[in-house]
Amino acid sequence: MNIEHIQNYDNETELVHKAQKGDQRAFSLLVKKYESTVYSFAFKVCRNEEKATETLQDTFVNVYRKLDQFNGKAKFSTWLYQIVTNNCLMKRRKTKLDQASVSLGTQEGTQEDSHHDDTIQPIHTIPIARGTPQDEIMQKELREHLDKAILKLPMDHRITFILRDVEGRSSEEVAKILKISLPAVKSRLRRARVTLREQLQEYIR
Repeated sequence: MNIEHIQNYDNETELVHKAQKGDQRAFSLLVKKYESTVYSFAFKVCRNEEKATETLQDTFVNVYRKLDQFNGKAKFSTWLYQIVTNNCLMKRRKTKLDQASVSLGTQEGTQEDSHHDDTIQPIHTIPIARGTPQDEIMQKELREHLDKAILKLPMDHRITFILRDVEGRSSEEVAKILKISLPAVKSRLRRARVTLREQLQEYIR
């Protein structure tokens, strides 16, 4: 795509409208704009290049087929994340029985959990000493152990954690993406953070 082609579209809203009307160039520009985002998110969820590539392809096939259903009430990126998330979940169900999360105590989205999600610090904000070669080794080990720990989370907690703490989406947007209540998002996030902190205790200070 050259600059002249891109300049034919003033903004994303116009790009989406033209793609909905069958403009193939507009759709190609949407793919170009979001393909790295989709692949990156899919890979963070499954940590598998082949599955991430399949999810990327499936997602844009779904976007092409369902584009007329996008009504603009939410951001296009929010709608896109909904599709990617659904594809990640479907791919997991196809490969193995869903190892559903067992309740860790209180029901998701209860009054008890909903007020405490922000009291548990996100893992990436936990201070780690830096400066020496040993510190750099610790940081590398922390990243490796964090990846493994994330993969051990129940899928619903994993996706919520990745959307909120890794992708940096707001809790409100995560709720829209996952089509769950805001208290449920906070509950899942809190449990994911607690679990990860427990597994990474030796690396955090």
